[in-house]
Amino acid sequence: MSAEINITVRYFASLRERLGASENFAITAGTTLGQLRDALIARGGAHADALARGRALRCALNQVMADEATPVPAGAEVAFFPPVTGG
Repeated sequence: MSAEINITVRYFASLRERLGASENFAITAGTTLGQLRDALIARGGAHADALARGRALRCALNQVMADEATPVPAGAEVAFFPPVTGG
């Protein structure tokens, strides 16, 4: 059985407006960024809509761009944001 680890999930731009700035989240050790996104979508409501698979989103792990196959380590900071932010 895998251990549970705690991470911080941050949201930027339009995601921040819908979901807030950040939240702490517990995941199973070995979870990938894609699996984390799916777990957040499974919460339903605003998370399901804002993070839906049909939406183009970028993600970063500890402030470095990463793809959804990247495993999330304990204590990590994960950020989700639309492909174009700022202006």
